Amino acid sequence: MEGQLSQPQNPGINLILALAQRLAGDFSNARQAAENPKDYAHIRVFFRPLPFEFFSGIGFYSEQVYDYDIWSPYRQGIHRFCSQDNQVYIENYSLNDGFLYAGAGHEPEILKTIKPDSIQRRHHCSMVFKQENNLFLGRVEGNQCLIERDGKQTYLISTVELTETNFISWDRGFDLNTHEQVWGSAKGPLKFEKRQSFAQELPAIAP
Repeated sequence: MEGQLSQPQNPGINLILALAQRLAGDFSNARQAAENPKDYAHIRVFFRPLPFEFFSGIGFYSEQVYDYDIWSPYRQGIHRFCSQDNQVYIENYSLNDGFLYAGAGHEPEILKTIKPDSIQRRHHCSMVFKQENNLFLGRVEGNQCLIERDGKQTYLISTVELTETNFISWDRGFDLNTHEQVWGSAKGPLKFEKRQSFAQELPAIAP
């Protein structure tokens, strides 16, 4: 079911909806890439709401692409929003065969083909978001989200800052033994601006 969101009186649900409305959209770091092309490529990030039935709640499909090759995402994910005390806990999932769903961030017909049995939970890789004034600040839980790069096991450090119009993200991988940075930007976070909102696609939730 799609439509405008009602406003339930549950504070946890209200927090989830506030975060979801900000995150739903098409983001671009075109300005950052133009100002500093040696350090930053032009990247697009799509956060597209999933139907309520997918998780029986709020969920998203996401993909990151280089602007020059919009049909070939280099990162895809599924995200389930959960209420946890005074914060939002976002479970992260990988797709069993992401190639089948490439382009779902900007093509709703492809998005409809993603089913719950096509994903796998990425344990220890959930994100935790808290609201501070007009900001949502997020970070990956702990340091046990393991990612292999160039034959090395690394752990992910990920931070996010989200306003109504901007999405700032910094993902870095560190060596398990030396704790030295192995991958990710050494210059600073990626700074995205919202090009289009998909908030109208969020499922309606009754009070």
